[in-house]
Amino acid sequence: MSADTQHEWLTTPLGAYLQQQEQALFDSAVSDVFGFNAVQIGMATMDLLRSSRIPFSFKAGNGQGDALCDSRYLPFLSNSIDLLLLPHALEFSHDPHQTLREAERVLVPEGHIMLAGFNPISAWGLKRALTKDDGYPWNGSFLRLPRIKDWLALLGFEMVAGRMACYAPPFANPAWRRRFEFMDKSGDRWWPMMGGIYFIVAKKRVLGMRVIRPNWNKSGLKPNLVSVPSQRQPSQKIDNNKRAK
Repeated sequence: MSADTQHEWLTTPLGAYLQQQEQALFDSAVSDVFGFNAVQIGMATMDLLRSSRIPFSFKAGNGQGDALCDSRYLPFLSNSIDLLLLPHALEFSHDPHQTLREAERVLVPEGHIMLAGFNPISAWGLKRALTKDDGYPWNGSFLRLPRIKDWLALLGFEMVAGRMACYAPPFANPAWRRRFEFMDKSGDRWWPMMGGIYFIVAKKRVLGMRVIRPNWNKSGLKPNLVSVPSQRQPSQKIDNNKRAK
């Protein structure tokens, strides 16, 4: 997939709709993760880490970003990344399972992975199955959500959160799509598994390892500590005359 092709589609009304929905999901999720290093793989035209509190963040990908790389072979040290974003990276990876293995390798214990993918069990998946359009995003491999969850579980990830979005049919005409805006408002309630995209947050667990974090709420001194002088018993006077007797 060409980065230019992706960027061109994202500037369309349908692409803008997708960006609006996904930006809100990532903004809400990344703000709750702490650490030192965060990386976004793919979708370089979107700043999905803009709400992150992690001090060092950058983008990487095939053709765009601060570091050019393939998602299957990340140029990062093992156990060095606290937060890794994979927006639609699996659909366009030649080996999506290897991409997840690389994600597991570079993440620190208790590190977080966040990914977004196109849901084949949706109106978006139906359009992909019926359309002859071989452009982005219809030329990607839409992966079923249960399959992604199985892969994450096998790699030792624990699911933290999950959401669906883009319930409205993927009409290219904005006027037609606006007629179905009610689906975005009620989709989570009435057809929760039919969203055009799924969003997953998972945490890397390492068996037998316990991460010890400092408790900044506890102080070495007790609050309102005041020194109290010790109460000494009055010394007993010795009567020398009595001792002599």
